[in-house]
Amino acid sequence: METSLPLAPEAADRRRPLFELSIGYALILTVIWTPRPWQRMIYFVAAGFILVALWNSYPGAKAMGLRAANLGRSTWLIGASLIAAAVAVFVAGRLSTLHAPGGVSLFFQRYSGYILFAFVQQGLLQDFFLPRLLRLTHGPGMAALAAAGMFSLAHLPNPILTVITFLWGLMACLFFLRYRSLYALAVAHAILGVTVAMCVPGPVIRNMRVGLGYLTYPRHHHLSAARGPIPYPHKRA
Repeated sequence: METSLPLAPEAADRRRPLFELSIGYALILTVIWTPRPWQRMIYFVAAGFILVALWNSYPGAKAMGLRAANLGRSTWLIGASLIAAAVAVFVAGRLSTLHAPGGVSLFFQRYSGYILFAFVQQGLLQDFFLPRLLRLTHGPGMAALAAAGMFSLAHLPNPILTVITFLWGLMACLFFLRYRSLYALAVAHAILGVTVAMCVPGPVIRNMRVGLGYLTYPRHHHLSAARGPIPYPHKRA
């Protein structure tokens, strides 16, 4: 009678993160490439799966970057992002590509959804993808590179966002491994993302859309341009 041999401890330790990473990423890509009304249903399935995975592997608030312990040492990133944003706005103004909303109220009406989802995206990258890749790869540098690659591929076929998110994802992962501060990264992400949305013409970057929303953008770009970027995963299809 044949019996299956038990897995080695290292192999057993990798099965769970590999399963969670594969299913979670597949669900995210499915959301991005699925038209409505099915997109919303899959979105809730993906969100539920990821929340359960995070709950089952909860390493503590400090490990997830949710404590203010290292916030003071990491706030320089927010300052650097504000400087970069100011330079980009100045250059866009000189090139006549700046399309900032006229007033604080309109700014938050247009970008509040994106700002909120910038925090969600950063949490996904740092607290879902990166910890599992650290267990599946050899060394933090390789894990950061793999996480950045997966993050950028989720922004296809938008060529501008694919490049930007790879560079940001790599830097963000390395930053997180050193400072363990999710808050500074999320704020910097929101600042830089809104800056890109305001400085790059909507038809060029297709209003920050990815996946199916990027391909179908010309059918409704006048309406979307008036409302501002629609945060992933609710990209209109």
